[in-house]
This record gives sequence, C-alpha cells and structure tokens, in this order.
Amino acid sequence: MSFKIWIDEMYWGLKDTALGLLLIVLTTAVHTMGVVMIAFAGSGLKDRVSTWKLGLHKGVLFVMVAIGSCGLLLALLHGIEYAIWAAAYYWVGALDSPSKAMLYSIDAMTTRGASGLFLEHDWRMLGALEAADGMILFGISTAFLFTVMQVLWPLLTTWRR
Repeated sequence: MSFKIWIDEMYWGLKDTALGLLLIVLTTAVHTMGVVMIAFAGSGLKDRVSTWKLGLHKGVLFVMVAIGSCGLLLALLHGIEYAIWAAAYYWVGALDSPSKAMLYSIDAMTTRGASGLFLEHDWRMLGALEAADGMILFGISTAFLFTVMQVLWPLLTTWRR
C-alpha cells in the first residue's frame, strides 16, 4: 500500500470518526434534555398523586400507566435520535435514500444488524459508532425507568394499606 493511499484512508477514517463522535455528543445531549423534561413532568405528577388514596388495584394501574407513558416518551426520544443519525447518513452520501438511512439507523442503534443495508465504504465507522451510541442511550433510558419505578414503589406500598 502506498503512503498516499494510507493517508487517504486515514483521512476518511478520521472524518467519519469525528462525525460519529459529534453525533454521539448531540444525541446524548438531546436524550439528556428529554429525560430531564420527562422527570420534571413526572415529579410534579408524583407530588399530586402522593395524597391520593387509590388502593392496591388502582395504584398498580396508575404505576402501569406511568411506566408505559415513560416508555412511550422514551421511544419517541429514541426516534428523534434515529432520525438525527439517518439525516447524517443521507447528508454525507453513506446511504442513497432517507428511508434506507432511517432503517439502517434504527438497525444500527438497536445493534440488531439484520436490515441487509450497508454504508458506503468510507462511512462504515459511523455504523459502529451509532451502535455504541445506542448502548449509551438505551442504558440511560433503562436507568431512568428503574429510577421511576423506585420512586413509585413507596406510593404503591402506601396505597396497599
């Protein structure tokens, strides 16, 4: 391999790595803001419902709706983040259509890897970086849902009495 080819490959490797790291920072910031907004909304709701006397059955139903609502909002947040990555794939020419870019993005972020789509050679590092980003974002979502459940558990035990 000639020195020029090696330099060209290093340049492309740095270019897609830099873009991927920028997208990780951007989507992590978006995710953090979304989780904080959901938490603030939930905090106000918790303060109001803590005085209710629901009983166990209605309390369990309330917790199911609260966790389901958080899950839906987190799924919407992840959808925004898939779209950010998909826009980047399409913008740099790594995939030739927005629909393919979105499918690839969802597939990469969930680390599923079965869409049958492949990025253009010069942009393949992006797919690996999106998979790493997905693990970070899904980890944040999982930790948040666990925290919500921990906050709601004392309410359930109170409503059980």
